[in-house]
Amino acid sequence: MPGPLEGIRVFDLTRILAGPTATQVLADLGADVIKVERPETGDDVRGWGPPFLKDEDGNELLRDSVYFNAANRNKRSVSLNLATAEGQLLARKMIAQCDILFENYKTGALAKYGLSYENLKGELPGLIYCSLTGFGHTGPYAPRSGIDLVIQATGGIMSITGPETQEPCKVGVGIADLMCGMYCNVGILAALRHRDKTGEGQHLDMSLLDTQIAWLVNEGMNYLHTGESPRAWGSAHVSIVPYQAFPSSDGRFILAVATDRQFAAFAEFAGQPELAMDPRFRVNEQRVRHRDACVAAVSALTLQRTCRHWLEGLPTVGVPVAPVNSIGDAFADPQVQARDMVVKIPHSATGKPEPYIANPLKMSRTPPEYRRPAPTVGEHTDEVLSELLDMDAAAVNKLRANGVV
Repeated sequence: MPGPLEGIRVFDLTRILAGPTATQVLADLGADVIKVERPETGDDVRGWGPPFLKDEDGNELLRDSVYFNAANRNKRSVSLNLATAEGQLLARKMIAQCDILFENYKTGALAKYGLSYENLKGELPGLIYCSLTGFGHTGPYAPRSGIDLVIQATGGIMSITGPETQEPCKVGVGIADLMCGMYCNVGILAALRHRDKTGEGQHLDMSLLDTQIAWLVNEGMNYLHTGESPRAWGSAHVSIVPYQAFPSSDGRFILAVATDRQFAAFAEFAGQPELAMDPRFRVNEQRVRHRDACVAAVSALTLQRTCRHWLEGLPTVGVPVAPVNSIGDAFADPQVQARDMVVKIPHSATGKPEPYIANPLKMSRTPPEYRRPAPTVGEHTDEVLSELLDMDAAAVNKLRANGVV
């Protein structure tokens, strides 16, 4: 069945992680995403390894990192030298055949190629042009490069991540990149809806820092209402107790009591129902105010039995618990496997199916599809130029000889 974005074409000028993960979602939903890369070397993240994909003989493919493959399936790669006048002209011709231009160049960088929104909006009034930068196109930091670690630090998330006594700690994946990409897609889909009604395209000025500030959510709001900057809590929660890792007789597990009913159910299961009647612990507000005493009381109980006892027993009385899984444990989890969160796609460079993390969208009528693996550099140059610009092999070969593609 065709994807919900079939018929939408994206001219993808993004690199590294934030933009590519966003355009991969659009591609999974059926959009034709044309990834434009530098001839020969391509996206910088192609070389971010090891690990790299390996061919059937076990040889590493040094321009096909696993990192690159994580964010670029279902796309077609066109190699194009935008530093040449002919490359810029080809780009403009291809953009005219696209619905969306998605780029993550530094603020103002595409203007020198004649490919900024201001350069294009007059001749392409229906174009949706998404710019993803570190700090946005306005403000004192606009000229700066912005990468995930810089944004996590600037946007405050590192100050509330990890143990309280530890040095500044980032989230384990590029979460500022990923979240900005998701916000970009929300904006793009809204812009498509607006264009459907009016015919008008528009410019999306998306910033890693803006989105990082937006997803501070309750911790950011706590500061705005109290004037006090939150601190790191490790696995604990600023507003809910008990809600953290607890010790058992053979390891640690997560106990996430979110309601007073759940706390009473925990106390009953643990064989000490009177704990839930203690005035200090009866309601969450008091448990937060008496955090240390509550955590100590719960820990004294959890230490008496094994992780298995709590992990198997507490869900039966409606209390959320979890093991602290490694990533390997997570992929081996029966729930993750039941939800088909790993797919295999035959890869043109390796000659065998390669594993990919699946798209989490579960849609009854138009589910994501896995049509292609991440492409090799310029793998679809001839195909795309023929399809969009009606160029024959001789014309493409001439461009290749001139260093344009």
